[in-house]
Amino acid sequence: MTQPTRRDFLKQAGGAAAALTLGTTAAAFGAAKEDGMKFSICNETFYDLKWPQERIFQFAAACGYQGVEIAPFTINTDVTKISAAERTALRKAADSAGIQICGLHWILSKTTQGFNLTSADPEVRARTAKYLGELARLCAELGGDVMIFGSPMQRNRPQTKEDTMSMVEGYRNATDVLKAAVPSLEATGVTIAMEPLATWETNFILTAADAVRLAKMVGSPHVSFMLDCKAMWAMEPMPIPCVIRTQKSPFVHFHANDPNLQGPGFGQLDFVPIFRALKEVKYDRWVSVEVFDYSPGPEKLARDSIKYMKQCLAKA
Repeated sequence: MTQPTRRDFLKQAGGAAAALTLGTTAAAFGAAKEDGMKFSICNETFYDLKWPQERIFQFAAACGYQGVEIAPFTINTDVTKISAAERTALRKAADSAGIQICGLHWILSKTTQGFNLTSADPEVRARTAKYLGELARLCAELGGDVMIFGSPMQRNRPQTKEDTMSMVEGYRNATDVLKAAVPSLEATGVTIAMEPLATWETNFILTAADAVRLAKMVGSPHVSFMLDCKAMWAMEPMPIPCVIRTQKSPFVHFHANDPNLQGPGFGQLDFVPIFRALKEVKYDRWVSVEVFDYSPGPEKLARDSIKYMKQCLAKA
């Protein structure tokens, strides 16, 4: 049976709160890179529109984004079945649109092979590590260098009457998987970024401190962490700008969204202090729009999110 995506999971959990053409140039909203930060958007945003990937790249560029994050399941639920020709075509389509495929997210969502980061079964862990290597190769061939490990269903510790895994065992098993994947990560130049998520999404890696702990246990520069606005708002004991400023280890990716699961500027979260903090820590990688509630419409979400972020960045 096909596993649900995190978007499906959020809908089931009840987490969601309730004219630009393709010919428009990116200059309409100004340059996409400012103060070292680069803006990207997740291609899954447009999944329900059933757009071909090349149209997504073109639209993202027209809005002013420099990059697109790819959810592998939007191409194929088994990345080993994405042919060399398909990979080359995707890379060329992105290049033609002036877009960089910055990396992958939802890397294990909708997979059917039974992958799990914390599994007590050594065969499952070995299979998961091997698949992470396949994902790293795909990521590098598409031009990306980071894989966001969200995929809550594929990292959860079992918590049933019959089978309850301790947090200590969860960390040990996850470390085993990630260490086994490190040679592939080193060979491809790709970094796995663990994504802290809320308790209503997962029971493993809930805060930045949790993600840093796991990365330190693995002990490789190719296993790091990232920050997500929605998750920080839900789980961290301090405001988002403080979380950004207090990280002793550098984070390698940043998801911009509102706690209402829509895009930046579509809720009450003020991004001016957030961008001010990102500037202060000299963050110079991707700020990527990741949305779960698409009720305003994918096109509106895409263009209004980057417009709002640019306005906030100018004020920061």
